[in-house]
Amino acid sequence: MEDRSVKVNTGMSDVVAGCVMPYIVDAKDREAVSLVCRRWYELDALTREHVTIALCYTTSPERLRRRFSQLKSLKLKGKPRAAMFNLIPEDWGGFVTPWVEEIAESFKSLKHLHFRRMIVWDSDLELLARSRGRELLSLKLDKCSGFSTQGLVHITRNCRELRTLFLEESLIIENEDERGEWLHELAINNTVLETLNFYMTDLGRIKFEDLEHIARNCPSLTSVKISDCEILDLLGFFRYATALEEFCGGAFNDQSEEKYSVVSLPRKLSRLGLTMMGRNEMPIVFPLAPLLVKLDLLYALLDTEDHCTLIQKCPNLRVLETRNVIGDRGLEVLAQNCKKLRRLRIERGADEQEMEDEDGVVSQRGLMAIAQGCLELEYLAVYVSDITNTSLECIGTHSKNLTDFRLVLLDREEIVSDLPLDNGVRALLRGCQKLRRFALYLRPGGLTDKGLFYVGQYSPNVRWMLLGYVGETDTGLEHFSRGCPSLQKLEMRGCCFSERALANAVMQLPSLRYLWVQGYRGSGTGHDLLAMARPYWNIELIPPRRVDVSDQIGEAETVVVEHPAHILAYYSLAGPRTDFPDSVYPLDPESMINA
Repeated sequence: MEDRSVKVNTGMSDVVAGCVMPYIVDAKDREAVSLVCRRWYELDALTREHVTIALCYTTSPERLRRRFSQLKSLKLKGKPRAAMFNLIPEDWGGFVTPWVEEIAESFKSLKHLHFRRMIVWDSDLELLARSRGRELLSLKLDKCSGFSTQGLVHITRNCRELRTLFLEESLIIENEDERGEWLHELAINNTVLETLNFYMTDLGRIKFEDLEHIARNCPSLTSVKISDCEILDLLGFFRYATALEEFCGGAFNDQSEEKYSVVSLPRKLSRLGLTMMGRNEMPIVFPLAPLLVKLDLLYALLDTEDHCTLIQKCPNLRVLETRNVIGDRGLEVLAQNCKKLRRLRIERGADEQEMEDEDGVVSQRGLMAIAQGCLELEYLAVYVSDITNTSLECIGTHSKNLTDFRLVLLDREEIVSDLPLDNGVRALLRGCQKLRRFALYLRPGGLTDKGLFYVGQYSPNVRWMLLGYVGETDTGLEHFSRGCPSLQKLEMRGCCFSERALANAVMQLPSLRYLWVQGYRGSGTGHDLLAMARPYWNIELIPPRRVDVSDQIGEAETVVVEHPAHILAYYSLAGPRTDFPDSVYPLDPESMINA
């Protein structure tokens, strides 16, 4: 009788697993299920529809094909996140070519592709269009570089079932001998487009008639984000895009107040960002303001008072992105009027644009108002000019839903009210139990060794962390590394730690898969980093270098900036990569030991 029961349970578990597996979509849950037994591992391989690879060198295209041959969706990241801030050499790596070749050959079910911070050649896009053109539903080239509008022509001419074409913040070469041919091909070949995004790119040679054509032919078009294009040229597009729910971009090039009164935005818009919108153009938004759930003011020309005026009219706002010109007063208005706010991102303002008035700074006053007034807040990323322990304690007390917290202390003020922030950081971490991502970028003296110990002790669920100018000695890092049991990715800048301390921390953190450090006490040879050497662990060094950067936005003059040395270490099943540029040195433990 017992033997029969065992047989029935074994058979049922296989059947049940096969039925339930497609409904398990969380990557962590999938990973846990695949470890139960060999059969569940196989079922996971057959039914997994989406995979995200956080660094393209952690595995190989061949391994992915052997493990998940039936994938429908793939997200692949290349350069480290620091590349977004021009801290990584442009030629560092992150080429999509081997991946596209494998996709073209083997992944016959793939319909959704997302490449982020990768180098994409026109030949890659041509191969992708030729091999997967009929099946591809979504293509995202997110902060990518290397390709031109000619490569886009292959995509828009051959991928006629595309629902999503996403190019935001990609560095795209615009061929001089064509005028928006890629967009024209999209306009005449596609009738099912839902999302079109070439926001924050240099794609300027487009015809607004093609945008109108897309709006007429694609009844499901709900999201369009474009580069700088005169708003007055988009009147027809707005008239035909009746289903549009999101729009970003455009430009206001005419200084005449009366001309823009004819602009009427689609009535279903609930997510909006108008580039270079000033006070005179704000009335365009007012009729839609009560319906807005997302507002992007990062590239608007509004002062503190303008922010207050507009925000008061947006009671249903859930997402706000802006610059610190919003000021404490603007944040107080936001806290009073937008009780449903979930995400708040405040970037650093450009001082040279002279947009800031005397109120245009963010400090502990504004943060406390947001914490007390927006209790549903889940994401907070903010550049502050001043900060106190009390304000961080306030966030820990009230922001119980916070999952992502990022704070950068600017260096514009010589004196900060209340440093170090040890007790405030402890209170925040203890109070915000749902935190999964945490960034704290301060200045020397902002967080002592004791504070660093608190970060390790009270971050049980944090998976990603960025720390800048924290701690005092190697002892602080040692105490930190005894905590953070869930930490997978650690990024540090401007730290005072030695190579030996960094290596020891890596060995202490049980879940760590990725480490990036810029600025540390180097040994000259990197020999002390050998303490973190282990199987499947790649270590790369980028020596100190001098980089020319623009002195001011829109200015041709450049200044030379000294970039300290980098360490990049990561877990990889593929072994050391083979496409190192001259600017990157792989650390080979065997050769260093034998030297």
